[in-house]
Amino acid sequence: MNVLRRVYSPPFLIMPLNISNISKSYLSETVLADLSLQLQQGEIFSLVGINGAGKTTLIKCMLDFHKADQGHISLFGIASDMTSSRDELGYLPERFLPPYYLNGQQFLKYIFDLHKSSVASAAISQMLQDLDLSEDILNKSVREFSKGMAQKLGLAALLLLDKKLLILDEPMSGLDPKARVLIKQQLKRAKQKGKTIFFSSHLLADVEELSDRIGILHEGKIAYCGTADECKTHYQAETLEDAFLNCIS
Repeated sequence: MNVLRRVYSPPFLIMPLNISNISKSYLSETVLADLSLQLQQGEIFSLVGINGAGKTTLIKCMLDFHKADQGHISLFGIASDMTSSRDELGYLPERFLPPYYLNGQQFLKYIFDLHKSSVASAAISQMLQDLDLSEDILNKSVREFSKGMAQKLGLAALLLLDKKLLILDEPMSGLDPKARVLIKQQLKRAKQKGKTIFFSSHLLADVEELSDRIGILHEGKIAYCGTADECKTHYQAETLEDAFLNCIS
């Protein structure tokens, strides 16, 4: 019998994301060490850390791509190893490229069909316009896309699916300044609609602008969690960059 496994929590305490005492090692290297983190509905949370800090590993554990060695993760109160926990989850990886044999229109149809979602053509046109993507992209082969075009098309699909929790791994990596501005505008709009957003980034200016809270991942643990202003105060720094360096020193 297939039993839906829930992590018990009263309804008013169910969070979009609850990470409890997660640890993960590869051979003799500990990547995550007894890490805990909770996200509240409607907040933008950013995770920052140096290369190799474990940001992508944590995201893969959240998505059940990797199995944690210990601890548990739940999405909307459902254990993350249950497929149903991802019903309201949208994910954009760092190195995103749609299947090369599709064009833009075919990619969107594939994603919408996969999620059993119907999206009006007017909504698609508006989203492309908001992200400064010509509708010609719909008839263009994905193999002709630049990184920025592919990233924006992936984000367009993600936002059009209208999921409650968005997980983005370095969503603005390698994008030009205009593309970054447009994507930040869309993330702010998603927050206004009550979406919860978790993203990792090396771009601390974007982190400070967008985030309700930030988490600094260092040596497998959340070394700091709070607002950007509180971080600067706590580490006696004028800028978030300096606060970050003081935190990991």
